[in-house]
Amino acid sequence: MIENFSPLENEFRRNQSVEANLHFPWILRFWAQFFSVIFHPLFIPLIGAWFLAFVQPGYFTGIPPHEKMMIVIRVGYNTIFYPALTVVLLKALGFSKSILLKTQRDRIVPYIATNIFYFWIFLVLRNQPEVPAILTGFIFGAFLASSAALLANIYFKISMHALGLGSLCGLMLIIIFSGFTYAVFLTAMLVFIITGIVSTSRLIVSDHKPFDIYSGILISILCQLIAFSIMG
Repeated sequence: MIENFSPLENEFRRNQSVEANLHFPWILRFWAQFFSVIFHPLFIPLIGAWFLAFVQPGYFTGIPPHEKMMIVIRVGYNTIFYPALTVVLLKALGFSKSILLKTQRDRIVPYIATNIFYFWIFLVLRNQPEVPAILTGFIFGAFLASSAALLANIYFKISMHALGLGSLCGLMLIIIFSGFTYAVFLTAMLVFIITGIVSTSRLIVSDHKPFDIYSGILISILCQLIAFSIMG
């Protein structure tokens, strides 16, 4: 059951959580912060596109390497640069307290902006016949997850990191169920392990509760499966 608290109560609980996290050894907090940065949710669409284009064989067959790279760059440009620019501008104009988006209120406009950019790159890829449907579906799934997160953000502070890595987990499950290979299984195991590490890291260096993490992962996996069923 989700409890609703006043802004002052939420701030008090958040401060309590941050203070509790300071009891972790500094080396543990250092590595937790390291993994949180390396696998920031902004990078996930780019990682997924790069994996499909250059690691997982079969999906980009017949497309020259330079064209594959341009597709990957296009995905990265729309899913990293524009959302990050939005966050920086909001902070510069005083509409958010921090670029780290520590409060649910700070996350509202970035979620809306991210939805716009994700949907735009989805439309661009969908209208390019050479782009594999699985990449278009992956981006569409990320858009659905971001939209669901915007709604969930009304009630609780869902983890953005969990949303991102949940999308990768969903992609791995789709590839496995589409045609299982031993190599993909190993990659999927690596993604699941990384998801566990980053999720634990967020519990160490942020004010997230386990529910924020679990719900983010499950929502993203579900959104990927829905997107695949529509695009497939």
